[in-house]
Amino acid sequence: MQETDVNMIITDYWMPEMTGYELLKKVKESSELKRIPVVIMSSENVPNRISRCLEEGAEDFLLKPIQPSDVSRLCSRVLR
Repeated sequence: MQETDVNMIITDYWMPEMTGYELLKKVKESSELKRIPVVIMSSENVPNRISRCLEEGAEDFLLKPIQPSDVSRLCSRVLR
């Protein structure tokens, strides 16, 4: 596999083929991708879903609507 040039993955929780949680698990199980921070966002505030994603290795879980301050905080913390 080619070296990835990805600094962060930001994904919605609900997608057509899989959930953000399923994507997170695939990334974290991949030896090539596991170091890439994954951020999941959703318009649904479901505490057990949020904690499950964070426990599985998500860098953060953002609630929509996303604010510019959320993105600034995230980038300064994750992309050091």
